[in-house]
Amino acid sequence: MTEAWPAPAKLNLFLHVLGRRPDGYHELQTCFRLIDRCDRVWIEVTRDGRVRRPAGAAGVSEDADLAVRAARLLRERSGARQGAVICVEKSIPAGGGLGGGSSDAATVLVALNRLWRLDRPRDELATLGLALGADVPVFVHGRSAWGEGVGERLVPIDLPPAWYLVVRPDCEVATAEVFADPELTRHTPPTTISGFLSGQSRNDCERVVRRRYPEVAQALDWLRGYAPARLTGTGACVFAAFGSESEARRPLAALPERWSGFVAAGLDSSPLLARERRAGSD
Repeated sequence: MTEAWPAPAKLNLFLHVLGRRPDGYHELQTCFRLIDRCDRVWIEVTRDGRVRRPAGAAGVSEDADLAVRAARLLRERSGARQGAVICVEKSIPAGGGLGGGSSDAATVLVALNRLWRLDRPRDELATLGLALGADVPVFVHGRSAWGEGVGERLVPIDLPPAWYLVVRPDCEVATAEVFADPELTRHTPPTTISGFLSGQSRNDCERVVRRRYPEVAQALDWLRGYAPARLTGTGACVFAAFGSESEARRPLAALPERWSGFVAAGLDSSPLLARERRAGSD
């Protein structure tokens, strides 16, 4: 196989729940910040028309793997006759609100669009991705973005440089249960990009997650001893922003042993876009 295709993680710098939609989903506002923590995806094009995954996320079957589902959906919708062997090397913690599975799916859509020579527009790929998960479109477009709707209405946004300490408590959060909780705030007034940049934002899921998952509450309280900390999505990961890598690494050195963590730089543009350009010049 050739050079791997990157699949970056994301942080939700805030998350407002504006209301419940007729389809049962929630109307949201958020800011997606891409970070340089990446899974790596290797793809080998085959002629047999089959999509296979010899290696992927632990505990996830091939049929449930979003990367495999993305490839099969693209093949079905495009009429492509080729197949692919997909191998995913995970670096993004699963179930943490960092979008790893969605990013893997987006990387497969973008990569196979190039490798199968389909030339589908990026908006079409993003629409396909939305059928797999609400976070897939932001990874397909490959830019940090202001998100509305269920997260699919995106406006690219340039954010100040930042380094993030991301802490992963020893638990997984059930997103569906958080959004079904009767105590979830569901009527936050809409904000604006300027309002967010001036500090008028929060994560509406935090109160519910803190009550349901004491380990997440403890991680938030610990991290807030060093900098303002927030939940990403519904968690379980929490994060804080710092002005430099060295500042972010100081609290990482004191991280309690029961948790894991890492330091990552914020990105405005995804490394997937650069990899796509290199593939186009081959």
